[in-house]
Amino acid sequence: MTTFLPDPALLDRIANDLYLTGFSIQHQGLDPAWCNDLLVLLKQQTLRSAGVGRTDTRRNHPDIRRDQIAWIEPDAAASRQWLDFAAALQQALNRRLFLGLFSFESHFAHYAPGAFYKTHVDAFRGESNRVVSVVAYLNPGWQQSDGGSMVLYQPDQPDTALVEVWPEQGTLAVFLSEEFPHEVKPAHRDRYSIAGWYRVNTSDSNRIDPPR
Repeated sequence: MTTFLPDPALLDRIANDLYLTGFSIQHQGLDPAWCNDLLVLLKQQTLRSAGVGRTDTRRNHPDIRRDQIAWIEPDAAASRQWLDFAAALQQALNRRLFLGLFSFESHFAHYAPGAFYKTHVDAFRGESNRVVSVVAYLNPGWQQSDGGSMVLYQPDQPDTALVEVWPEQGTLAVFLSEEFPHEVKPAHRDRYSIAGWYRVNTSDSNRIDPPR
């Protein structure tokens, strides 16, 4: 098992990018050996088709998304280290940007050749407590000819591309969940990643949040 300690300079770059532009793309942000450990763990998971909608109304919509997922639990060394990294980033963002991030959830994701996720946002304004989205890519030797990019679109202009992110191993994408419509384009080979979200706490006396 590879030991990977968060680089304070990486965390600072992400926080600074979020402050300036609302998104941060860090190429080679994650150690390749650690990505390999996570990829091995991902391939050991029992994956299920991802749904669309909230917990109580979630349904499979293969016309919208065709990825398979498994939620990440701290039951293996690689996943615990991923959650530790996420906690360090949460602390850095709260300290620098005062976001009040309260919790983190994430899942492994597999896009088979041809799978996609059409344009969407990770949180709807005023209706969700997802604040910051994180995507980590685990694919060694990825070429642009393999497809499978994630495209972030301009806020309030979902037809205008802002940045295209190729799922190369070690690339880390972080962005404000409510602000940026995005999509995953079909790939020509198996595509592996982690998607996660930081939440604020909206629990009250009648409802515990966040649900899964």
